Amino acid sequence: MSKKVQEFNEYRSKMNEKILSSDNKVIKRIFNLDTNAYSEGHLPVKTKELLGLVASAVLRCDDCIAYHLETAYKNGITKEEMMETMSIATLVGGTIVIPHLRRAVEFWEALENGV
Repeated sequence: MSKKVQEFNEYRSKMNEKILSSDNKVIKRIFNLDTNAYSEGHLPVKTKELLGLVASAVLRCDDCIAYHLETAYKNGITKEEMMETMSIATLVGGTIVIPHLRRAVEFWEALENGV
């Protein structure tokens, strides 16, 4: 696993643990809903991750983009599928998404290369 990916996952885990330890019912329910929304259903997980990737890019959330990129990668999404998905996100979101596209490609390369 690349240092970039490892640092992202460690930070995310540490902060999620802190957030969930507050025992706030609403936050716990939101986290649970998020987890369940991306599980297998009428749409395959791969499709849901790509939908999440588009929404995250259009909303310009780099943490969300990284999360969906890694999950998509682990679910067998190819670089070509990721780039096509990000092309839709850039079309929908406009040129303001381009900096996020750059970081997405950089993160994807870290996933592929493990460095």
